Amino acid sequence: MIRRQQTARTGGNRADMTDFDTLRERALAFREELLARKEKIAPAEFDWYPYDTMANIFHLDRLLTGPQRQVFDRIAGSRIADIGAADGDFGFFLEHELGCSVDVVDNPPTNFNGLRGARRLVEELSSEVRVHEIDLDSQFALPAQHYGAVFFLGLLYHLKNPFYVLEALAQRAELCFLSTRVARQAPDGTPLREQPVAYLLDPAEANDDATNFWIFSEIGLKRLFARTGWEVVEFTTVGCADGSEPARADRDERAFALLRSTKV
Repeated sequence: MIRRQQTARTGGNRADMTDFDTLRERALAFREELLARKEKIAPAEFDWYPYDTMANIFHLDRLLTGPQRQVFDRIAGSRIADIGAADGDFGFFLEHELGCSVDVVDNPPTNFNGLRGARRLVEELSSEVRVHEIDLDSQFALPAQHYGAVFFLGLLYHLKNPFYVLEALAQRAELCFLSTRVARQAPDGTPLREQPVAYLLDPAEANDDATNFWIFSEIGLKRLFARTGWEVVEFTTVGCADGSEPARADRDERAFALLRSTKV
């Protein structure tokens, strides 16, 4: 049975919890428990989000180096926002393992099951995670004035106005864990890697998904961070490292970054 971890909130010894190697193993164990719980529930009225969001722990393992391997120690017990959270798996893990107070933020029309999965897990896990319906393409307001960190994984290229969203987050959160798709060349082969640009997708170029918008070059993405109030602490890419481009699934490259706000 998945039980909520209280140690981080009650001031116990957190070193063994937040060392990243240990945290990774606990994340994988939590993933298996949660998957088993989802299979057991098997709701008839909706389907669970079909992709493995907890697998992001492997990319964070690659991203974090040196003293940043202990970054989760700094956010244990703090308020966290898991934005674009699908069923909220990672947010539930942060509550369970680090005692974080978690806001799951997503937009029902674009969430896979209209946030029914996240709400069902709140009930099943007897969780205190709060689920918020927020459209980031509007002039939105976050549920809290301050966050120790926001998790913003796989969402940026789905937004119409990434500049506005990142700037708004920088005014509320100390840290941001972010991933998004990047490209080294345009579909016609024009080099993008050395230019601070973004490619605007046509829906037909993105598996007919009209919610796919901006694919940044690496330099363009880093400039966006700087201009919206974020300092890059760690940065890496995964996936296609030779000729990644916006419109082909077999040339998909993702950037992962740990950012520190310069506005909080």
